[in-house]
Amino acid sequence: MDRATGSMLSLCQRAGMLITGEDSVEISIKNGGVRLVIIASDASENTRSRFMNKCRYYNISYYIFSSREELSRMVGKFNRTVFGITDENFASRLSELLGAQCNER
Repeated sequence: MDRATGSMLSLCQRAGMLITGEDSVEISIKNGGVRLVIIASDASENTRSRFMNKCRYYNISYYIFSSREELSRMVGKFNRTVFGITDENFASRLSELLGAQCNER
């Protein structure tokens, strides 16, 4: 994982602008509270498909990026596969960083 991306995710967590876990992120997507979704590359096919479809339906940008272990470690959580960014500014900056590293959106 790029150091800047990890730092930005950590900063989102400390600022209270990050939601983790499948259920929490799914509820926030439906309520319109998520601006960007990050899905761990080693998430199950079902999880990836479910969140990709939700993001497309609600017109939310998403990235498939890094492993669940590495992403979880960056935000101080355990075994999380889906991350939702709730702030537009953080989401915009992370999109720039992730866009340079990923080809999925």
